[in-house]
Amino acid sequence: MRIRLSTAAAAAEWGPKALLSHDEQGMLIHLGERPLTAIQRAGRRLYSQGLRRVKLAGAWNTEQQWAFAQGWMSSKEPGELVWADGDEAERSQLEARWHCARWVRDQTNATPEQLSPVALAVEAASFITELAPTRVSHRILKGEALREAGFVGIYEVGRGSDREPVLLELDFNPTGDRKAPIAACLVGKGITFDSGGYSIKASEGMLHMKADMGGAALVTGALGLAILGGLDRRVKLFLCCAENLISGHAYKLGDILTYKNGTSVEIVNTDAEGRLVLADGLLAAGETGAPLIIDAATLTGAAVMAVGQEYNALFAFDQALAQRALALAEQENEPLWPLPLAPWHRDQCPSAYADTANSRPVKGGGPGGASNAAGFLSRFVPNEGRGWLHFDLAACYRNNADADWSAGGTALGLRTLARILLEQPE
Repeated sequence: MRIRLSTAAAAAEWGPKALLSHDEQGMLIHLGERPLTAIQRAGRRLYSQGLRRVKLAGAWNTEQQWAFAQGWMSSKEPGELVWADGDEAERSQLEARWHCARWVRDQTNATPEQLSPVALAVEAASFITELAPTRVSHRILKGEALREAGFVGIYEVGRGSDREPVLLELDFNPTGDRKAPIAACLVGKGITFDSGGYSIKASEGMLHMKADMGGAALVTGALGLAILGGLDRRVKLFLCCAENLISGHAYKLGDILTYKNGTSVEIVNTDAEGRLVLADGLLAAGETGAPLIIDAATLTGAAVMAVGQEYNALFAFDQALAQRALALAEQENEPLWPLPLAPWHRDQCPSAYADTANSRPVKGGGPGGASNAAGFLSRFVPNEGRGWLHFDLAACYRNNADADWSAGGTALGLRTLARILLEQPE
């Protein structure tokens, strides 16, 4: 089926303000006042109507084609999308986005049984290695090796499962120099299933917890997209992977964890596990001396309550860096919104027994939960937070299909993170 764009309204017989119409040449999308939204919704509607092979015909720019692709992608069979005729550079850019976004969405949609912590680490390492076979190395620490290396957060969160927790450390080094400085680190939350542990979730809240590894998938996909875009600086990727389950050897409320930097943490909520695993990844990233550290995580329901599922939330002490990220997100048409983070947020989860608790002992962590979680993470980054960005991925996943998206992963934020890496100042 050929799909074309039209700035004119549909003929009267198609109804007032019709999004789609049909003629002898195929389907027409009528753009209206919000053209990219109209295009994405048309892609979603056409896929839902059973079309599985489409050709974009006529005049389409890159953003228009990508808007259609986002609506066209599905959590079920992928279908076949043929890009509009254009120059090779534009086609290559679209193919790179499609390849990386498809991977992110496929991983996010995978079942918990398919995607164990080890499987996620292996899939991520394989994905990046295939893009740059001679420039990538990695190591996987798992199980008792994590405890012995001092990665207490990943180890404790994951020890309740029979499937071992994992830290993936991947090094993309295009320079070939083993002593080359590391320009940036990416840290991703990779909780492949989150029951909440002993702070157990209700069934309806647990149903979509296969997507709690969305941060790990997104930072991996973003590194892949940056590599395909010509990334020429060294970047390290840290994925903090575990299943948060209940068993006789699971971590418990009242436990106290002591991290490599000496920070002690009382567990008051085993469902606030993402920040515990990310703390290990942030400490590892800080040890590299990288001037830029970005973490991404499906960290809090509070972020979803604040910005909905249309935006990702951004936290930073470094306001110049945050403004650059927001500007790039706007250019990439990926909604991103700043939420408050001040130094005093790190003290919003007090403990009588440790330096801090991992949450407040109230439902959802209490008021300001997303900022308090970001404040907790700030205890584990260097340079008082200069050069650090925290993305709370409220827009990472849709429980149900809607007019714009299929159910499942969205890969929103992929392009923004890749641009930050590609355009990092020297």
